[in-house]
Amino acid sequence: MPEQQDQEKEFVREITPQGTDFAQWYTDVVMKAELVDYGPVRGTMVIKPYGFALWENIQQRLDRRIKDTGHQNAYFPLFIPESLLQKEVEHVEGFAPEVAWVTRGGQEDLGERLAVRPTSETIICQMYSKWIQSWRDLPVLINQWANVVRWEKATRPFLRTLEFLWQEGHTAHRTEEEAEEETLKMLGVYREFMETELALPVVVGRKSEAEKFAGALRTYTLESLMADGRALQAGTSHNLGQHFARVFDILFLDEDDQLKHVWQTSWGVSTRLIGALVMCHGDDRGLVLPPAVAPHQVVIVPIPRKGDWEHILPHARAVEAELKGAGLRVHTDGRPQYTPGWKFNEWEMRGVPVRLEIGPRDVEKNQVVLARRDTGEKSFVPRTDLAAEVRSLLDSVQEGIYHRAAARMVEMTAFSGNFEDFKEIMADRRGFIKAPWCGDSACEASVKSDTGATIRCIPLEAGAI
Repeated sequence: MPEQQDQEKEFVREITPQGTDFAQWYTDVVMKAELVDYGPVRGTMVIKPYGFALWENIQQRLDRRIKDTGHQNAYFPLFIPESLLQKEVEHVEGFAPEVAWVTRGGQEDLGERLAVRPTSETIICQMYSKWIQSWRDLPVLINQWANVVRWEKATRPFLRTLEFLWQEGHTAHRTEEEAEEETLKMLGVYREFMETELALPVVVGRKSEAEKFAGALRTYTLESLMADGRALQAGTSHNLGQHFARVFDILFLDEDDQLKHVWQTSWGVSTRLIGALVMCHGDDRGLVLPPAVAPHQVVIVPIPRKGDWEHILPHARAVEAELKGAGLRVHTDGRPQYTPGWKFNEWEMRGVPVRLEIGPRDVEKNQVVLARRDTGEKSFVPRTDLAAEVRSLLDSVQEGIYHRAAARMVEMTAFSGNFEDFKEIMADRRGFIKAPWCGDSACEASVKSDTGATIRCIPLEAGAI
């Protein structure tokens, strides 16, 4: 028994407490929960099956929303000729330090360097200039699921890596009004997705001129607050104006027989969302995953009497079949080499929303035990209408996770009416600060230089937070 207790405590020992070192806690959790491992090239990551299942759930749910708004998926090349990238100077300057270059193919030196896709505006604009001829061709509503490469100096799994996965939408429109409507519509799609599926409260707003995307007319962002009080940019939506259209000659003949440049947008989120889930919802025991995207919504842990697996396992499998039949993602942990207590700790650490325990007495009473990951609360539930009870509990967990994160964001948001107060708040605490700003870029740069604070966004809603 002492050996078993020591094994069960190891899960917590191997995770640094958040209050001791939040950055190390994050690394411990993503590694211990087997979301990711380090690749052989510095700054790269291998997304392990559990982490990729989480990404697939995120991708599938977001992809459905993107398609429901009329967009289609396509795929564009990974390699971009240097001459094409150089056509847009402002854009290139924004990414130049992070671009990876291919200079040799097989046994031959290339006549022109190829950039490994840091983002796809240039290659997609080149194609749009061929595809768009008339107002009848508009709007073009295309989305791409792809990988991109940015040669970052400081890296951390999911948050900032040399290669990561993402979704990038690229659209073309007749008018500025249509482009702005698209930009804000996709911002709203992201917000609804993040709040309802990821239980991630966000503040939506416009980036300052200094912080906007290189080459964009306007950049809108979704900012979330992590448990350590630091902000994370969860996604962006850009009104590109006609900047790229002019550079790449994306022209169309309008109804008035005049040649005009299209108005464009781009918008995207990435595997950084997994990092946001970890840092926003996790605790000192590990992950806390929202049921909507968790790889396993329910884990069943059979508790045999004196190792009598033949008696208890069929009951566990029957419960699993019932819940799967109701459309739930369920896993039965029937490994005999591990104790139930060890399994409890492992699945808590991996963030499974609901643990279902079933032992001999539960079989006799025709019941199961349900344990919530977010609060640790346990309840005894009859086998009758079990699927409905579990689904209701999952809905409660999803809602509870969101409200806890939203309440923390409110608690960690301060208000400042003058610069002296602002500096005191910056020195004493982390979190968001709501403060007036004159709109002057020099003032923004001065505040950043004096305090280290950056403008996360200019909220679109006056009562945000």
